[in-house]
Amino acid sequence: MISLQFFARYREQLGCSAEQLAWDGELRTLEDVRQRLLARGEPWQVLAEPRIMCARNQEMCGLDSAIADGDELAFFPPVTGG
Repeated sequence: MISLQFFARYREQLGCSAEQLAWDGELRTLEDVRQRLLARGEPWQVLAEPRIMCARNQEMCGLDSAIADGDELAFFPPVTGG
């Protein structure tokens, strides 16, 4: 099982802050998980944002990072400053 967390605008647009995703061998990277979520259609398309930020087990990483059963993955929008 993979734990997913959504933060900031993603949490608001998806209407949830967390969910569990069953593990299967096709999920090798964060991008694989993102594509699985995007396939759900709206409102999940918010995760298609090109500069999406993510973390694996509370450490920042890229979408190409390998994942494993039991991981905690987080998605959040790019941070803007000013």
